[in-house]
Amino acid sequence: MRPIGSVFALLICASTAQATITGGGILQQRGTGEFIKLDPEIGFTVGEDNFNTDHLYGFDENQNIILETPIRVDIGDPDGILPAGTEVASHYVFFDSLNGEHIGFIDFDAPILGIAAYQDTMGATDFLANTSVTYVSTRLRGLEQGDLVWIDKENPSRLIVFWAGSSPGDYIRVFTERSVGALMM
Repeated sequence: MRPIGSVFALLICASTAQATITGGGILQQRGTGEFIKLDPEIGFTVGEDNFNTDHLYGFDENQNIILETPIRVDIGDPDGILPAGTEVASHYVFFDSLNGEHIGFIDFDAPILGIAAYQDTMGATDFLANTSVTYVSTRLRGLEQGDLVWIDKENPSRLIVFWAGSSPGDYIRVFTERSVGALMM
């Protein structure tokens, strides 16, 4: 497992047209975390307390997929549905800490359409997962009680998170509009 967090590494990702998560950071925290964009091409396992750090992580999943059937979202679309025919880019965001707490953000290269924040909506959208990543403990995904995520009203391409860490952590899937930085898949 080798997270990519440096500016140089992000530029390498951008050169392969996979820079759909464009940045992130932690605004306030109890702990010593930072935002780290992971490169799914190197392969790693996510879930089951295998990170146990105070970092805020994100990585790109399948990009620019036209939905064949509608999908339900927990946050975002007022009707809670992204209709069939919508082109989406999928991204996985998580906080796998033993005892950290933070308010942070992640920026995307396109506006956020919706967020799967609970197990049932995440499970129903696993077809957008990245096949180079191994997802474990999928029944424990979603937000832990009391944790929050929302779309910045002034910048619809920014996700804000308020998470307190414990086991198993917080795991969400973010759907953005078509990513101009991603290859068509």
